[in-house]
Amino acid sequence: MSKVGYARVSTHDQSLTLQLEALKQAGCIKIFSDTASGSDANRRGFLDLKYYLRSGDTLVVTRIDRIARSVLDLQQLVAYLKEQEIELTATEQPISTSSAAGKAFLDMLGVFAEFELNIRKERQLEGIAAAKAAGKYKGRKPIPVDTQQEILAMHREHNPVSEIARLCKVSRNTVYKIIREQP
Repeated sequence: MSKVGYARVSTHDQSLTLQLEALKQAGCIKIFSDTASGSDANRRGFLDLKYYLRSGDTLVVTRIDRIARSVLDLQQLVAYLKEQEIELTATEQPISTSSAAGKAFLDMLGVFAEFELNIRKERQLEGIAAAKAAGKYKGRKPIPVDTQQEILAMHREHNPVSEIARLCKVSRNTVYKIIREQP
């Protein structure tokens, strides 16, 4: 029956410090953290957290969007925690899975977090489209034709893809793409 914290930031440019301090002040005896996208299901800290939690524990986060990025993700997590008899609470939001009102508020916050994420994605796509229209976004430079021919020749000689990539100074994915797109 202990409080266990979880903190997450999306990029290395962001700091976990404020979240870690808030979780310590909330009385967490152990805190797990990640620097990764919330949509990444293989976050090491999150996986370690799930392994560490025991029946009767309380999982503490600062905000619900630190642990789940979609309504489905949040609902699955809440169902898992309920099954394990683990309570979820947030320091900056009046939620707790121990009451019906807290659960309802949790679901609403999940909807808003997903909405915010979708709006951000839309804005990013609009920005890219505008940059392309203005001729400022051109993508990567194409692989020179002679390099493509060299890759195809080495492939026909049954050289391993890793070796082709290393010798031609391109990624393995580029080698696969050139092979796949050959006429």
